[in-house]
Amino acid sequence: MDHPMEFADEGAVSEVIRPAAVIPEEAARAVLMELALRDVRVGGVWEAEPSVWRRFDKSFDGLNGTPGSAELIGTIQIAYGVPTRYEITIFRATITRLGSERRWSVNGLCDEALAYGGLTLATCPRADLKPPPRPFHFHDVGAR
Repeated sequence: MDHPMEFADEGAVSEVIRPAAVIPEEAARAVLMELALRDVRVGGVWEAEPSVWRRFDKSFDGLNGTPGSAELIGTIQIAYGVPTRYEITIFRATITRLGSERRWSVNGLCDEALAYGGLTLATCPRADLKPPPRPFHFHDVGAR
């Protein structure tokens, strides 16, 4: 399900998590189970998908499991199976304008999800994953 407001939110605060936070296997299992139990379609506030976890201000109240009046507070961009098969890595977190107005922070958002696995962003193990190479730009050629 696409949430266009994730990309067009003027007041959004986005932070790359460096070094990336790695949720160990046992904690990752607990976090995923708790996020599923707190799914927005069953009275919770989380929507967990393979590349992103979304935190809403309330559960979905729209027709056929749509957001209705629920608004996005923030997102956590994750990768399953990185760096090892059963771990989850947090790469970036974003707080929407609404989230900022309600005093949410990147740390607070990550800490809420990580707490289900007994972790915080501060206590989460870190991976020194190499950042992707810079994209090639035509103007770089003449600058040498």
